[in-house]
Amino acid sequence: MNHFDVIIIGAGAAGLMCAGTAGRRGRRVLIIERNHRPGNKILISGGGRCNFTNLNVDPGCFISDNPHFCKSALKRFSQQDFIAMVERHGIPIQERGQGQLFCRDSAGDILRMLLAECDQAGVRIRTSCEITSIAANENSGPRRFLLSTAKGGFSATALVVATGGLSLPGLGAGGFGYDIARQFGLRILPTRAGLVPFRFSDGFKAVSARLAGISLEAALGVAGKTFSGSVLFTHRGLSGPAALQLSNYWMPGDAITMNVLPGIDPEWHRRQKQAHPKALLRNLLAQHLPKRLVQELQTLFWQPWADKPLAGLPDAELVRIAGELSHWQLKPAGTEGYRTAEVTLGGVDTRELSSKTMESRIRPGLYFIGEVVDVTGHLGGFNLQWAWSSGHAAGQFV
Repeated sequence: MNHFDVIIIGAGAAGLMCAGTAGRRGRRVLIIERNHRPGNKILISGGGRCNFTNLNVDPGCFISDNPHFCKSALKRFSQQDFIAMVERHGIPIQERGQGQLFCRDSAGDILRMLLAECDQAGVRIRTSCEITSIAANENSGPRRFLLSTAKGGFSATALVVATGGLSLPGLGAGGFGYDIARQFGLRILPTRAGLVPFRFSDGFKAVSARLAGISLEAALGVAGKTFSGSVLFTHRGLSGPAALQLSNYWMPGDAITMNVLPGIDPEWHRRQKQAHPKALLRNLLAQHLPKRLVQELQTLFWQPWADKPLAGLPDAELVRIAGELSHWQLKPAGTEGYRTAEVTLGGVDTRELSSKTMESRIRPGLYFIGEVVDVTGHLGGFNLQWAWSSGHAAGQFV
């Protein structure tokens, strides 16, 4: 049986960061990865450019049943620390809206950097390696954990679970990390798909299908949370950054509101009536919104007045129409689920872990990092920063 100081299950963002950090401390580290290559999600992130962090990382940008848990790791390995690593490797970067940092060339640059860090630290990586069982060895000193795989047996003093969540099963995602947590007595909070498009089954489905491919700047809200940004109509519902952000806070059965004119105040319509009494409302709105969308809105909200000039619309009607456009009530049937979700909400209960080390409070030597843990970031590089920060935290102590 091959013995290592640390075995890390999962060669994703968190696992690779943890491995390099631990290896630089002189630990003998093995990563076991079931896929045929490491870093699959890194390679597709950010549309292939890897939105690897955000300049505006703040604990408030993360969702957890234990909201203070993420603070320690984020503070001890911040976005600036990761940026310094990227710059040290000479990777060209670019900033996009709202502080998002991307590779200028390819997400492969970040993966190559992480693999180079691991290689320099003497980390071994076994790919296409399926784990068949994990057992705790209470009587063998440093050999706390015994792993059986298709490529032989391994033992380790510390075991780090960096398996990710349930999102994007096509890339090999699954519930193995949760199974390990349950095996060793840790609590799992309910999971659901996050950063995922909405789908509809009511009359809006037909509307969105007719508008598929059209995007606009809008504000989406639910349960006291509102996100502004691009919204994309799809054949099944709504996508785009604002919709993905909102999905983290939406619960089944909730209605959402869409403001299609977030930069225009409610009195705009009445001012247009005074300034352009002979104009049709659809023509004025077409200066701010896609024409096909305006046609759909007209059918929904002011069809009886469609061919009346503004002078012929009572002020009360204009107020009502303005309210419909700023609080368009929509009720999703659900989301597109884990198939297209960027992250998994919920997971290993952080109250079971040390916020300083990521180690289980009930099973010494067992650590959980990254997406498998109940910490989920907003869209824009926050989830990868959590992977770097939590991986680094564990890597300092394994």
